[in-house]
Amino acid sequence: MLTLLFDGIAYGMLLFIVSVGLSVTLGLMNFVNLAHGAFAMAGGYIAVVVVNRYGVSFYAGLAIAFVFAAAIGALLERTLYVHVYAQGHLEQVLFTIGLVFMAVAAVDYVLGSQQQFIHLPTALQGRIEVFGVGIGRYRLLIIGLCGLIALALQAILSKTRFGSRLRAAVDDPRVARGLGINVNAVFAVTFAFGSGLAGLGGALGAEILGLDPSFPLKFMIYFLIVVTVGGTSSITGPFLASLLLGIGDVAGKYYAPRVGAFVIYTIMLVVLIWRPHGLFARPAGK
Repeated sequence: MLTLLFDGIAYGMLLFIVSVGLSVTLGLMNFVNLAHGAFAMAGGYIAVVVVNRYGVSFYAGLAIAFVFAAAIGALLERTLYVHVYAQGHLEQVLFTIGLVFMAVAAVDYVLGSQQQFIHLPTALQGRIEVFGVGIGRYRLLIIGLCGLIALALQAILSKTRFGSRLRAAVDDPRVARGLGINVNAVFAVTFAFGSGLAGLGGALGAEILGLDPSFPLKFMIYFLIVVTVGGTSSITGPFLASLLLGIGDVAGKYYAPRVGAFVIYTIMLVVLIWRPHGLFARPAGK
C-alpha cells in the first residue's frame, strides 16, 4: 500500500512538472496552449538522444532538455505565438493543435515511431528499503526535484518583482506598459520558462511514461485535467491536483485494472461537479 502511495506521488509530481507551464500560460497569460505537450516531447527526445547515443550524463541531459525546450519555446513565442495572443480561445486552440500534429509528424519522420526510454545511471536504478517499504531510487529523485521546483515557482510568482510584473502585464497590459514594464519581454520569459519545465518533465518522464511521437496527444488530456481540477489562479492548485490524480490513477490501475484507466476521469467529474472552477480557484470578485 505504501509503495503504491509512493509511486502515485512520483507520478503526480511528473504530471505537475509537465503541466505547470500550461497552468501558467492559461491561468496567468490567458492563453490556451494545447501544444504544451510538444515541448515536453522535445525535451524528452533531446535527453534520450544525448544520453543514449552520445553518452552525456543523465543529469546533464536533464539540463539540456530544459534549455532546449525553453529555446524552442522562446523562438516560437516571438515568431508565432505572439500573433495569436489577442485572438479568441477558439483560434488559439486551432493554432496550437495544428502545431501538435506538425510536431508529431516531424518526430515520427526523423526519429521513427518506436517507443524509447532513457538510460538511467546505476545509482538511480533499483529500490531501497525504508521501514520495510520498497522505494524506487529514480522516483525518489523525481519527488525531491519536483518538490523543490514547486516551492521555487511559488516563491517566484508570489515574492519577486518579476511575479508582480507578470500579474500586472496579464491584468492590464496597457497600464503595465505605462508603468515601464516590458510586457513582451515578460511574456516571452514566462513562456520560455514554462516550455523549459515541460521539456524537463518530458526528460524525467521518458523512463516511466515512455516516449513516442504520439506523446503530446496521449497525455494532453492529463495535462488539461490537472489544470482544470487544480484551477489556474495559483501554483498550489495544480500541484495538489497532480498529487491527487497521480495517486488515484496508480491505485485505480492496480486495484481495478479493468476500469483503472477511468479513475482519473471520475475524479475530475466529481471535483468539477463540486467545484466547477477547480479546487483552488479564487471566488468571484476576490
